[in-house]
Amino acid sequence: MNAMKNKVQLIGNVGQDPEIKTFDGGKKVANITIATNEHYTNDKGEKVEDTQWHRVSAWGKVADIIEKYVTKGKEIAIEGKLTHRSYDDKDGNKRYITEVVANDILLLGK
Repeated sequence: MNAMKNKVQLIGNVGQDPEIKTFDGGKKVANITIATNEHYTNDKGEKVEDTQWHRVSAWGKVADIIEKYVTKGKEIAIEGKLTHRSYDDKDGNKRYITEVVANDILLLGK
C-alpha cells in the first residue's frame, strides 16, 4: 500500500508550450498545465463538459522529454505526486500553489 500513497495519474491536453528553466549545474525543470475533461449529463438531460486545469512540474529526464517532445495541445499522460507550497508575492501577499510533480510521462495522440 505504500506505493499508492500520494500518487496522481492524469491524462489530458497541454494548455501551452512548456516553460523550461535551467539552473546552475545544469538541473532543469519543465512547467506545464494540463486540461482534463469530464463529460456527463445533468439532471435536466443536458450534456455538460467540465474542464479542470492542473499545474505540473517535472525535473531531470522527464523535463528533458517534455522540452523535446511536448507542445501546446499535445495529449499526454503523467504520473507523479501532489504537492502544496506557498510563497510571498512582490506585494508581500502569501500565495499558495498546488501542483503535480511528475516522475513519469507518456506521450499520446497527435
